Amino acid sequence: MAGRGRPPKPTALKELEGNPGKRPLNKNEPKPPKKAPKCPSWLEPEAKKEWRRLAKELEAMGLLTQIDLAVFAGYCQAYARWKEAEEFISKHGSILKTSSGYIQQIPQVSIAQQNLKQMRNFCSELGLSPSARSRLNIENRGGTIEGDEMAELLASIPKADDFVKSSD
Repeated sequence: MAGRGRPPKPTALKELEGNPGKRPLNKNEPKPPKKAPKCPSWLEPEAKKEWRRLAKELEAMGLLTQIDLAVFAGYCQAYARWKEAEEFISKHGSILKTSSGYIQQIPQVSIAQQNLKQMRNFCSELGLSPSARSRLNIENRGGTIEGDEMAELLASIPKADDFVKSSD
C-alpha cells in the first residue's frame, strides 16, 4: 500500500521558514520543552563527539527537544559509521582483487553510501543541511533558549548604542 505523500513538516520548522505556504499552522501540535536530551551512553565515541558538536546549537534554535533523542541519535550514529567507512576507504582504497582475479568494490563503499543517505534524511529533519538552513528564519531568536527567563530579560535591555544618536 502506498503512503500519503511527503510527511508533514513540523510547525517549528514552518515557523522558522516564515510559513512559505501561508497555510494555517497546527495550533494543537505537541510542544515539548526546548531542551536537548542527554547524549546516550550507547552511542559510538565518534557519534558522541558529533552529538556534543551540534546539540547546544540545535537546542538554541528550538530544533532539538527531549523527545527528539532517537532522530538525533540516529543522525549521530550514521555520521560516525559514515566517517569510519570513509576513513577506511581513504586508507585502503575502494577496490580489491579477489582470489579469482576479479576486481571488486570493497563493502565499505556501500556502507558509506547507506550511512550518507541516512544522514541526509536526518539532516533535512533537523535543519542541518545548507538547503534546509536556507529555508529557516531564526532572526528574532537571538541565540536564547525559549523559556530561559534570564536570557530573555538580558536580551530585552537596551544597548548603549540604542541611546547614541547618529550624526546623519
